[in-house]
Amino acid sequence: MNTEVLGVVAMYAITILMAIPFGKYIAKVYAGEKTLLDPVFNPLENVFFRISGIDRKADMNWKQHLTAMLTINFVWFLLGMFVLMNQGWLPLNPDGNPGQTADLAFNTSISFVVNCNLQHYSGESGVSYLSQLFLMFLQFVSAGTGMAAAVILFIALKKKTADKLGNFYHLMLISCTRILLPASIVVASILAFSGTPMTFEGKEQIVSMQGDSISVSTGPVAAFVAIKHLGTNGGGFYGTNSAHPLENPNYLTNMVEMFSQMIIPLAMIFALGFFLKRKKMAWMIFGVMTIGFLLLCVPTVIWEVQGNPAIAQMGIDMGSGAMEGKETRLGSAASGFWSIATTVISTGSVNSMHDSGMPLSGMMQLLAMMTNAFYGGCGVGILNFFIFIILAVFISGLMVGRTPEFLGKKIEGREMKIAMIVALLHPLLILAGTALAAAFPGITLANLNNPGFHGFSEMLYEYTSSAANNGSGFEGLGDNNLWWNITTGIVLILSRFIPIIGPLAIAGLLANKKYIPESAGTLRTDSATFGMMVMAVIVIITALSFFPSLTLGPIAEYFSMH
Repeated sequence: MNTEVLGVVAMYAITILMAIPFGKYIAKVYAGEKTLLDPVFNPLENVFFRISGIDRKADMNWKQHLTAMLTINFVWFLLGMFVLMNQGWLPLNPDGNPGQTADLAFNTSISFVVNCNLQHYSGESGVSYLSQLFLMFLQFVSAGTGMAAAVILFIALKKKTADKLGNFYHLMLISCTRILLPASIVVASILAFSGTPMTFEGKEQIVSMQGDSISVSTGPVAAFVAIKHLGTNGGGFYGTNSAHPLENPNYLTNMVEMFSQMIIPLAMIFALGFFLKRKKMAWMIFGVMTIGFLLLCVPTVIWEVQGNPAIAQMGIDMGSGAMEGKETRLGSAASGFWSIATTVISTGSVNSMHDSGMPLSGMMQLLAMMTNAFYGGCGVGILNFFIFIILAVFISGLMVGRTPEFLGKKIEGREMKIAMIVALLHPLLILAGTALAAAFPGITLANLNNPGFHGFSEMLYEYTSSAANNGSGFEGLGDNNLWWNITTGIVLILSRFIPIIGPLAIAGLLANKKYIPESAGTLRTDSATFGMMVMAVIVIITALSFFPSLTLGPIAEYFSMH
């Protein structure tokens, strides 16, 4: 067990160390500076822009950025609906998987477009290879969309006074080509050489150790799994996600996949510091996020390693930890760490069944998504944290009797209204969705394996995962029906685009304001004191919003277990 914990600690430390130089590289990419990959990707990007007719040098204001983002995402959604509903007769379907129903295709297409990858179907039996490839394309561009949105914020904060904030299509494309694609090639190669399939052949026949002949699905798995983690997407090629022995063959691939889902969100924090030339601010943000992450992660690993006390009272050895729903080749420590990493970072991939975790571990997974501010997904993690920075700046300014300012720009009424709408939207979508599900037991309770406290947690988790663009689930919930497909689809749309529109609107408004040089009386936003203020704002908003619902679910389940 100690070896498992040390492996997790080493992987996390390596990820942080690698994130610093990677963040510097990302900052260079977005600043337009020369990199070693220019000779490879300059010609490729030129082809894209020549075919599309887009002028990459045409700068956009924040409203034009949002128009471009929403338009292209709507086109991808329509294409996804077409492919998923018609995959039965389209090519690259060696296993003969049928087309999806309209409501399931609606949910699936939206989910992959918004970087959530909430899967109400079983991967290998629910979609064809063509659909998997199109979903893999969405995993690239949805991550690229989030990263482009974050860079628009970077540009707005860097320029003293400006209206034009770069070109959305250019920023999205270089996010895909210069950052996501090279990293995906490296990770996919490691996975392929470790036993993850990479083929277009259909199912293969194998003979089990019992002598049974079994059909095993294969496909272009390695490429799919690489971008699912690097893009913080999380959708599994197989129904059991990274708990599947072909999607995640061994302990090495488990560590590589954990590293992959954490590296870009961490690197984006340091990229902010390098891009703005404000490294102390980046370290402040990193410090707050890391403290929050560890407060969620460390107790979860301990609870999972200690095992279930109710089972221990029966005289059963808990030396391996709480192993229900976990893979013995991975262990309870690595599974517990993954469960928090994937919910904090909004990846949503799983290497164990979260539904089988200890009650308070489930609470920590829920809190990671409810907070939605520690590391976060590709790009959008920075945007979510920016909202809390604005709130903390405003409150701090009121406390000391000064006009709130951030990086030389005044925070006024319009910015605060937008920030509060974004901050309150997240709990509204989660709690309203869960309340509606609980109000119609004839529709929802029939889909629950656990109608008690844990059943409430399953419903709460589904809407929390949707609102946090996470995609994981308490899979005791039968979610492939009209209610869950439509309601979570609506939550997915609102929770993806409004939290992007809000910060970009604030960034655009701040960019247009007159720059005020910092003075001795300016509030320092790169200090440990301000970091504590931001943490306090995050904790208070999360606690006030979600403590009652957590009491009805995982906390009540914990006490009932004892």
